[in-house]
Amino acid sequence: MNIHIISVTGDIASGKGTVTAILKQELGYEIYKNGEYVRKLAKEMNMSIVEFQKVLNENEEIDKQIEKSASLYASEHDNLIIDARLGFYAVPHSFKVYLRVDLEESARRAFNDSLRKDTEKYNSIEDAMKDIKYRFEQENMRYLKTYNVRRDDMSNYDLVIDTTSKTPEEVASIILQEYKLWLKDKE
Repeated sequence: MNIHIISVTGDIASGKGTVTAILKQELGYEIYKNGEYVRKLAKEMNMSIVEFQKVLNENEEIDKQIEKSASLYASEHDNLIIDARLGFYAVPHSFKVYLRVDLEESARRAFNDSLRKDTEKYNSIEDAMKDIKYRFEQENMRYLKTYNVRRDDMSNYDLVIDTTSKTPEEVASIILQEYKLWLKDKE
């Protein structure tokens, strides 16, 4: 079983992408991102990410395909960082990290993130807050129904970090420190 795997999930705009990029640089690991696949599907269907969320709510098979892809990839690779909402579930033997962020800060980050503009169109930070809250609630309901798992149950994780007032470098440093301790217990 591959043990050199870190799964990172968290709140929307909690810094997962930036932090996993730093971890990749520090560890030399590869990154597998479910979110890119989801955004690609939404864009192909000419939908916003919120509209695509409704498609996922109505079609369990698409959701299962997305989550299964992380599990399959991890079974064939080591030295891997998984950036996926249910990475902790798909790869239960990974070092499981959850990144939290305050809703207002999450909305501010999402609103100002140019990489999200294709699939997340917000007119204001308040609009972003509404959409983010809606997506979080919908995802949690879907994951409970489809997988019988609650992503917001912090007991699922080896490490939980609030990123609201931390830099991505600080967050990555905490993860690296805790991951090395975790690995010592596994090896």
